[in-house]
Amino acid sequence: MNWQLLLPSAFTLALWWASTGLILYIDGLPRHTYKWTLGAAGALWLAAMWALLASAGDATVRGAYIAFCAALGVWAWHEMALLMGLLTGPRRTACPSGAAGWQRVKYAVQAVLYHELGLLLQFALLALMLRDAANQVGLCSFAILYVMRLSAKLNVFLGVRNLNEKWLPPDLRYLHSYFRQRAANHLFPISVIFSTGLAGLAWQAALDPASDAFHAAAGSFAATLFTLATLEHWLMVLPLSADALWGWAWRSRARPAE
Repeated sequence: MNWQLLLPSAFTLALWWASTGLILYIDGLPRHTYKWTLGAAGALWLAAMWALLASAGDATVRGAYIAFCAALGVWAWHEMALLMGLLTGPRRTACPSGAAGWQRVKYAVQAVLYHELGLLLQFALLALMLRDAANQVGLCSFAILYVMRLSAKLNVFLGVRNLNEKWLPPDLRYLHSYFRQRAANHLFPISVIFSTGLAGLAWQAALDPASDAFHAAAGSFAATLFTLATLEHWLMVLPLSADALWGWAWRSRARPAE
């Protein structure tokens, strides 16, 4: 058994499950807790950025783990900034019922503009920081999360079966009006083929006998992220609910309303 591949994959799966559930749980807490959560998330962002810089020249398995965790820490801040209403967009109302075509696109962009700009600037900053780094795991991990989340957003906008609107806190429920519920859309097969192909290439690189321990771990992190992203895309159209995966995370939303 190749532990150099199994351990990073298992670690990625566990971290994906735990971090997603934790964000869902925290986001369901009373609104007055958000300022403390965002403060802690800001501290996590600073620590993660420092860790990315500190591990930039560390092309070892240890460095790969540090950079991967740091990239997820940076990503977590942006996720919480969106879900807690800190970074959304200039439009904070539901999509007008008669909006269609490019008008609907314009309204949807306005609803999440600040969040998307924040992610784009973050990616540009990481690319500048790590452009000559020996350890590119952090940059690659953030890039995969960014591209695949953008793909998921576009698919939800164009229409999928499962919109997961209950994942949005009450203050952001208006975002649901920009989603479209339908069996699937024309972008979906392209997204799945793209992510599956890149997952296959990443697994091939990770399994390459010529790869050293660092590159095997780096390839395993990337391959597992692409595999999970592909799974998340399929869960948007299959007659299945992902809610059961994070049953414990919904307990915070069962509390009485403020």
